[in-house]
Amino acid sequence: MTDQPGKFDHLPETRRRGLEKMEQVYGFEMSDGEGDFFRYTADHLFGDVWQRPGLSDRDRRLLLIGLLAGKGYADVLGIQVPAALANGELDDAALREVVIMVCHYAGWPDGAKLNAVVEDAIGKAARARAEAAGREQG
Repeated sequence: MTDQPGKFDHLPETRRRGLEKMEQVYGFEMSDGEGDFFRYTADHLFGDVWQRPGLSDRDRRLLLIGLLAGKGYADVLGIQVPAALANGELDDAALREVVIMVCHYAGWPDGAKLNAVVEDAIGKAARARAEAAGREQG
């Protein structure tokens, strides 16, 4: 995602790895931040945990979506679901299957919240593809 090669090279290794991973995972430009919360997020969560070899990014994303849906955190799902689509980690059909599983294991209300996020993300992605195709043709 970084359009500036080496933009994090001046930072300590763990912070650099963390910020680069955050850009990859979320699909948008990141910048360095301050404070303990940001430090733990960038250095530990993305610099270490998301770098571990035991799970793929797709596996981590799928697990995270399930956990967030089960807790009813639709606001954070609004970041994770579009990123999963944009990164090619989960497609429309897979996300719709996740909704069905969540409905049955976490409850219909939380599954319905996830469904709304999923359908919104799928719709936005389809519109973006159509607009891009229109620009290419015209």
